[in-house]
This record gives sequence, structure tokens and C-alpha cells, in this order.
Amino acid sequence: MEVTLAPLDAIPEGEGRTFRVGNAKLAVFRGRQGQLFATQADCPHRGGMLADGLLGSGTVVCPLHAQKFDLATGRALSGECNLKTYPARLSATGDIVVELELND
Repeated sequence: MEVTLAPLDAIPEGEGRTFRVGNAKLAVFRGRQGQLFATQADCPHRGGMLADGLLGSGTVVCPLHAQKFDLATGRALSGECNLKTYPARLSATGDIVVELELND
């Protein structure tokens, strides 16, 4: 199921924002080269709000414990707790669209 979240300018370049869609809480990131990434909102290790983490080169660093995650795959770059990721894109009207699974 695709969900429209907000206009692209709701997230400044190089930052993330948290969105709630039903029971799902998502962190959506806007890279400096125009990429969009969507992941679960909270770090699986300590529950840090990932949208508040440091974004750079397709990765985010958890603000609580400096765990680094690849935003495209969700893979932890050290450690074993990976992120759930969601396909994200920009619509023709300039809105952020994320594809969720029905059980999210």
C-alpha cells in the first residue's frame, strides 16, 4: 500500500523526519543528492529516534549510541541489529510516497 506523507520540502536536504502512519512509525530521510530513504523510526538497539541522527553518504548514525546503518538496505555497518526499510519515492506532484506492507 502506498502512502503519501508530505511535500518534499517538509524535510530539509541532509535531514530526517518522523512520520506516523496507522500503527507504523517511520523515519524518512532526504539526502543531499536528492535521494529519499524510509526506515523504521526507532533504532532496534536502544530505541533512539533515527530521524534525529546524523545523515551522510547514504547512512544514518543513531543519536544514542553511534551505530551506523545503510539507509538503502537497513544493514548495520557494525553490529547485528538491522533496520526495516521501505521503498520511498517522489510523486509527480512533489510529495513523498512510501510503500508499506499491510501488516505495518
